[in-house]
Amino acid sequence: MKKAAKFLSLILSLMMVMSLAACGSGGSSSSGKNSAEAKTPYSDGPQDIDEIINEMVDKYDLPKLSEEDKNYTINLGYYNCDHMAAAAVGQYTGIYKALGMKVKVTGNGNVPEAMSAGKMDVGYVGYGTTLSAVKNNVPLFYAADNHIGGSYYLVVSNKIKDPKDLVGKKIGLGEDPQVNELDWVEWTQKLGIPTDGSNYKLYDMSDSDKFLAMKNGKLDAYVCCDPWASMAEYSKVGKIMAESDPSTFQSGHGTCCKFTMNKNFADEHPALAERMCLAHSLCIEFMYEHPYYAAEIFSTYYNVPMEVAMKTYWRKFCKEGRTIRWDLNEQYMENQINEMRRLGVRNDINTVSVDQVVDTQYMDNSGADNFDEFIKKNIDPVFPENISFKKFKAKAYAIDGVDPDDVPEYSELEKKE
Repeated sequence: MKKAAKFLSLILSLMMVMSLAACGSGGSSSSGKNSAEAKTPYSDGPQDIDEIINEMVDKYDLPKLSEEDKNYTINLGYYNCDHMAAAAVGQYTGIYKALGMKVKVTGNGNVPEAMSAGKMDVGYVGYGTTLSAVKNNVPLFYAADNHIGGSYYLVVSNKIKDPKDLVGKKIGLGEDPQVNELDWVEWTQKLGIPTDGSNYKLYDMSDSDKFLAMKNGKLDAYVCCDPWASMAEYSKVGKIMAESDPSTFQSGHGTCCKFTMNKNFADEHPALAERMCLAHSLCIEFMYEHPYYAAEIFSTYYNVPMEVAMKTYWRKFCKEGRTIRWDLNEQYMENQINEMRRLGVRNDINTVSVDQVVDTQYMDNSGADNFDEFIKKNIDPVFPENISFKKFKAKAYAIDGVDPDDVPEYSELEKKE
């Protein structure tokens, strides 16, 4: 009986080892190429980032840059808003380097001011920043689109149950929102609460500081870009009460931030201007095609949990539509300015015409893919707009060969300088 028991134990042990081996070979981290979800119009299975970037760049037969352009360091700025994440992707993945350019990437809250002062060559900045600069004779222009709206939120603490509860409360918003914040004016009209900022206690601070202030009980509400709305939900300290929807503007579909260039830089380095536009499009393609890798980068650069980073991309690429893009829609821009004029918002800059701030020649000559064709061919079959967040994550994990159980709370990548 003892021999039989030992033999049975040996058989069971061997079966367990074989079972574990099968699990290991069948997990998404090692067998993504055998997973139906990992097969996409742009890949037959998981690849590392270097492979992806090499394939993306190799399809272009790019002319050689002059020695002057090769040695020129392009100053690119972005700030702590999910709309601007392509800059971090370009830096971390090596897209700029793969395209033969030297790019110094700066990410902080002073970028809009630096861009407005003409101290940066290229920047991911808000719509009003460029209008203000042009009004003050700073030679900036919109070279490409970046974000057409949505993903701007009114976040309230859990103790706020009704919009009317906000009256008299502490809000991270900035002064005179009735003439400075188009979304605030739209929201308050829909929510049935006063628009004039004098009805609230207003505080001006960065989005990340607003979140921390609410977490510490110092704010009752704030207006922000993601990831700071998703962070409030993730941390269970607040909820989204209203969100931007430029498609509902009375003047027509509006817009948001843009890929902006300094005219002096573009005039002196047209080849680099074109290549930066191509890089911008490739960064966005990478984000759409590889949202897990993009989320790792986002988590690293924005210091938020992976779950928040993934949800941020799901909102932009699916839930709210394909709002991150590079094809410039001038009619949306006209509509945005008309809506500002209609509601008396930013009367100091809403007199600027679209013709004064747009120059698409560099994007047109860059060789970048057609955005709509890219989405239809590569993204619609994989991540349809109506996909749930749960399914979005599962597909993203499979595409990049990731076992969901191995995903850390925060990215373990190292930020590149």
